Amino acid sequence: MRIIDIIRKKRDGQALTAEEINFFVGTYTSGGISDPQAAAWLMAVVLRGLNQFELAALTGAMLKSGDIMNLSSLPGKKVDKHSTGGVGDKTSLVVAAVAAAGGLVVPMICSRGWDYTGGTLDKLKSIPGFDVNLTLSGFRASLEACGCAMIDSPREIAPAEKKLSALSGGTGAFDTPWLICASIMSRKLAAGVDTLVLDVKFGSGALMKQPEDAEFLARLLVETAAIMGKKAVALLTNMNQPLGRAVGNALEVSECIDVLRGGGPADVRTLSLELCGWMFFLGECVASVDKGRELAAQLISDGRALQKFRALLRQQHGDDLVLDDRNRLPHAKFRRDLLSTASGCVAKIDGEQIGRACAMLGGGRLGPEDIVDPAVGLVLHKKTGDVVTNQEPLVTLHYNTAQQLDEACALVQEAFHLTNGARYMPQPLVTKVIECDTKQLAAEMANWQTQ
Repeated sequence: MRIIDIIRKKRDGQALTAEEINFFVGTYTSGGISDPQAAAWLMAVVLRGLNQFELAALTGAMLKSGDIMNLSSLPGKKVDKHSTGGVGDKTSLVVAAVAAAGGLVVPMICSRGWDYTGGTLDKLKSIPGFDVNLTLSGFRASLEACGCAMIDSPREIAPAEKKLSALSGGTGAFDTPWLICASIMSRKLAAGVDTLVLDVKFGSGALMKQPEDAEFLARLLVETAAIMGKKAVALLTNMNQPLGRAVGNALEVSECIDVLRGGGPADVRTLSLELCGWMFFLGECVASVDKGRELAAQLISDGRALQKFRALLRQQHGDDLVLDDRNRLPHAKFRRDLLSTASGCVAKIDGEQIGRACAMLGGGRLGPEDIVDPAVGLVLHKKTGDVVTNQEPLVTLHYNTAQQLDEACALVQEAFHLTNGARYMPQPLVTKVIECDTKQLAAEMANWQTQ
């Protein structure tokens, strides 16, 4: 078997066999295939795509390139949540605590932010002392102690995914749906989950701008999970404006604490409850998603979710006193209010421009080696549907250096679109739920493997 033949086969639009995909992944991971050859294969996938069974084979090969956690000795269903990311997307911190407080085991391997979208790892690292680099034994210890753990991917987990993702990031292939799917699913399944709830976002503040592109990715994700023998559900969620009011790592952690205390922005609360509702339902804690939402709301209301988050912070060496005193979180030295230049109703907020403004302030990565400032960011005072008057504050920028402040302010100003007409009503937050038949796809996969 030769890599050049596999590259040509995919370049010409032919389906690869599981054996060919396993050869490519295994040989590249061990150093037997050069980066230029692997990059050529990646670009062939970008241009030709993968069928569902090729994708499952790629996911399986990446998954099996490292250790796979066996959490069967822990009582309770192992249920995780993953988001494809967006500006102000912070629900993982809330969801992990609520789900664990309700009796689920939540083994969450998180991602860092890239470009204009935030990452859960960066938010966690803004909490003083919080250790995201647990070993696999430390990961298990946290799950045993408090029912949840939130960590960076250990080196033993899916090393092929790490190597291919690093290469795809430098070739323009990183935002290809098939490669996104294989990357997500190989890492998540390696963590030993029984089932998975996926938050697939679309809109100006998301990676996928159009709903149909997000739905295509969502179907790839749930069908790949099904072929791998796991139950998954995907929620298509609207990211045509930032989620919540805070954008920036420590600011978003503070907003999550508000939600766990029973407050916080309505959209963050609503989406967190919806995701938890599905987690409790798939985790067989409740008879319906509605009952799952009710359970999640009760766990927040009676304080058990906040107590669980405190236990998580202590287990991973974070300063749990931030829950009582937000001044212990990183704070920027300076603030500037950005005022509206007109009156009207907010019809649109371009999430990508808000995210890029945060990155300019130091709150995101414009390059792979950039260091994130956990203190900086923005707080939105107006969201879509809100009425604003001339010279009323739209956003407060939190910054430590004025180096790109003016450019960031200009981006934020451009992000807000006002209308003088009838009041604009925001679009629904969750637009569709994607599920699939696990047994049927698993049978089709078995058929394909024998051909």
